[in-house]
Amino acid sequence: MWSILQPVIREGETFTWDRDTTEEVARSKWVKEAPGQTFVAVRQGSGEILGTGEFHANQAGGGSHVANAGYMVGANNSGQGIARALCAYSLSEAKAAGFRSMQYNAVVESNVRAVWLWQSMGFKILATVPEAFNHPEIGYVGLHVMYRKL
Repeated sequence: MWSILQPVIREGETFTWDRDTTEEVARSKWVKEAPGQTFVAVRQGSGEILGTGEFHANQAGGGSHVANAGYMVGANNSGQGIARALCAYSLSEAKAAGFRSMQYNAVVESNVRAVWLWQSMGFKILATVPEAFNHPEIGYVGLHVMYRKL
């Protein structure tokens, strides 16, 4: 999975992680325990990992019925429906695991393809935190909080 995670993290355009995050730290942040999951999309035949996703409880205690999720797709695999498939899988599996809804806490507003995709999957923008993300190319942009019921 590091071959997918590392370029996305280093690019620094879509995730709020430190751009110098190590493989060990990334693994500890990305790999989830039940009822959460970490999963991959694999090319049939070759076994090549095309993308990865994870979901977990957004909060503990009284907020543990709301899932949170993240997805990363390899740069060479963009535009092939992999993020949509990862999202669809997480929605289905999160519901099966007992979650009632899913929330994305920090969708970078300049990531317009992702914003459009999540909206097409039923997510609504609840709020945008202005200038909450320092994009390495375009500077400060907002972070959307997005939500949908499962």
